[in-house]
Amino acid sequence: MDLSVVPDLTMRGQDDPHDRAIAAAPPTVGQLAARVRELAGRPDEWWRLVRFDAGRPQDVPLGDDAWLTTWPPGHGGTVRGGVSTLVAGELAVVTITERGVTERPLRANRIRVHGGPQALTNPGPAFAVSLHAVSLHGVSLPAVSPRAGGSEAAAAR
Repeated sequence: MDLSVVPDLTMRGQDDPHDRAIAAAPPTVGQLAARVRELAGRPDEWWRLVRFDAGRPQDVPLGDDAWLTTWPPGHGGTVRGGVSTLVAGELAVVTITERGVTERPLRANRIRVHGGPQALTNPGPAFAVSLHAVSLHGVSLPAVSPRAGGSEAAAAR
């Protein structure tokens, strides 16, 4: 009996029964959200990597697709897509429209999907820490562009 004609039963760990190269698909938004949720649930694995710099936000890589960002008080930056969660401190989404500038506070420990670039700022009196993940398919880390100054100065830029 020739079992080679039934490749799905005899793959023996191969990605493709015909030894063709298979391109890895970038992670979905759901997979990125699961990665951020998983990281947020295990702070003992990354909290020692947190660096506090009063001059600007600091990005610390946590693997191929994830990083943490520390946000000094009064500083902001642009998050370029992906998913994130606030784990400590305060962050607000800054929106600029023809009606003016608004800051909407983010809730801690909620996974947030960024469909595109979003301006974030730390309006609080203490440092904020957030976790981020993004598909690296065509994107290079860090995906946060820092902006100095208070929340009003950051929003005006």
